[in-house]
Amino acid sequence: MLLPFPRLYAIVDAAWVAPPALSEVTAGLLKAGVRLFQYRDKKGNPREMFEASRRMMDLLKPSGGVLIVNDRADVAWAAGAGGVHLGQDDLPAERARRILPRDMAIGLSTHSVTQVKDADRLPLDYIAFGPVFPTHSKERLDPIVGLEGIRAARQATRKPLVAIGGITLDNAREAIQSGADSVAVIGALLGAPDPAERARQFLEVLEEPRGRMSP
Repeated sequence: MLLPFPRLYAIVDAAWVAPPALSEVTAGLLKAGVRLFQYRDKKGNPREMFEASRRMMDLLKPSGGVLIVNDRADVAWAAGAGGVHLGQDDLPAERARRILPRDMAIGLSTHSVTQVKDADRLPLDYIAFGPVFPTHSKERLDPIVGLEGIRAARQATRKPLVAIGGITLDNAREAIQSGADSVAVIGALLGAPDPAERARQFLEVLEEPRGRMSP
């Protein structure tokens, strides 16, 4: 895992990026300065996820980028990715930690402060928390946690905290100011006419030194 935790966590979702465009989009985001990526495919089979992950790894590894695979610890390991991101209904983090090498990161999605507190006791490298704002990137939407939720979650863990759900250029800075270490972005990035340019805009908004952002 990259340390310090990158402010921008780009989620490359198969629902937004068709396979033929995967390499082009990944290369563009990488050139724009993104260093932490997640590959997400809620409908693909393991073979498709593996092949897509390998294509991304071919681009990211030479440049020091890190790839996290959503849901599938087996695919992450087979593809040589940097880690896996788990949901509440996926393989338990303790089990994933037993089967994955120590240098592979494990992240977990949480949707309440109680879940954050539980996650803080698990062998995780970071915790994602949300949805912070309304989002159309998930079919089953959990309750909105808002900026107050981020502040409460920050008090509940010292692990890197990733704000996710409805993050845009207009609110990304607020999420960081409220206590998140990073913002995970899907639609506001991949839905832009030029995802690479949008990534540059996000990085510009988030580039101020840590701990020195003023309201």
